[in-house]
Amino acid sequence: MAKKKTVKKTDYPEFKEKKVSLGNAIIIGFVLAIIGVFVGVNFDNIFSGFGIYLGGFKTSEINQSELDEIYGKLREAYNGEIDEEKLLEGAKKGMVEAVGDVYTEYMDEEEADNYTNSVLHGNVGAGVGVEMGLRDGYVRILRLLPNNPAERAGVMIGDIIYKIDGEEVYTWSTTDIAKILRGEAGTEVTLTVARDGKELDFEMTREEINNVSEYVTYDGDTAIITVTRFDNNTGTEIQKEAAKFKEKGINKVILDLRGNGGGYVSAAQDLLSLWIDGKLILTQKSTHFGEDKMNTASGRAILKDMKTIVLVNGSTASASEITAAALKDYGKATIVGTKTYGKGVVQKMYNLSGGGILKITIAEWLSPKGNSINNDGVTPDIEVTMTAEDINKMRDPQLDKAKSL
Repeated sequence: MAKKKTVKKTDYPEFKEKKVSLGNAIIIGFVLAIIGVFVGVNFDNIFSGFGIYLGGFKTSEINQSELDEIYGKLREAYNGEIDEEKLLEGAKKGMVEAVGDVYTEYMDEEEADNYTNSVLHGNVGAGVGVEMGLRDGYVRILRLLPNNPAERAGVMIGDIIYKIDGEEVYTWSTTDIAKILRGEAGTEVTLTVARDGKELDFEMTREEINNVSEYVTYDGDTAIITVTRFDNNTGTEIQKEAAKFKEKGINKVILDLRGNGGGYVSAAQDLLSLWIDGKLILTQKSTHFGEDKMNTASGRAILKDMKTIVLVNGSTASASEITAAALKDYGKATIVGTKTYGKGVVQKMYNLSGGGILKITIAEWLSPKGNSINNDGVTPDIEVTMTAEDINKMRDPQLDKAKSL
């Protein structure tokens, strides 16, 4: 049960991301030898596109002597122990953060494992069943996994994660917050959120999380396809279910992409192949890698003539925006809800020798009609909002509208 306490916005001040100095780095002494080995081992993964005229690009080098100078001064003057491994990890993070792109990031080995298991594959273990992201300077709830502790307790999409077990965490990263929200099944955790200027406490028991990427429900002759994220098998699993629609007498499909933060574009391609037969669904434009076009498969568009409504909201992002934009451009669906988030850029994952991952924004996506998704998002054909009161009273005007069309 939620306990309410009125707080002012100043009680959870504006989040300021802390940058790690690029100079807090590289091991001294035999530093040049170590760096030479490190760069040599990781060159293809980290610096592809930056070699001498590799793909037409000239070499770009960092002034290593300035890093060495700072590290040397730390060794000479710092009154305390220096953990060289932490400095090296800090240097990596600082370099990537200095690019200034929220989607380009370095993850150490532990963070990489968590990302791969929870974000890409949905293997989150025991927890409370929330997905989070940085929005407007705060870590907010982006999605509530169905039939999991947070949803049952009354946590809402958009809530700011303020405290966990009484400790303020609003300046923490999503990775660090996720670490303490997860735990052994059966243990208790209190999540405090900030909502509409009030502080709300939710006492929950951690459970093994049921985190499916897609499921289909039926309402008479309407099939409701809910896609929570695009993982490897999402598109193919929906294709299997869609093959049953004819025998079930389905004549309308509602595709619910609300709260879907994206995932594998190939899964979105598989899903779109149900409606769009062998046609362009996106153009990927890159400064370094040129232009690529992606088409759907041919011969699988069993829903191409099916009346379709797509539900979207402000947390619909990335691959889910590609899906909505393509269906809209080809006139295959009516888009209902609110404007999508506007993440129309693609990241490439580079596995590093130390077990970490470097995720780099390498290109921008354009819809089949050449419209930019990034920052602009996808505007619904029919705008329908859903208020906090609607959620509290278990109303869904967006779904109701989709059913009425």
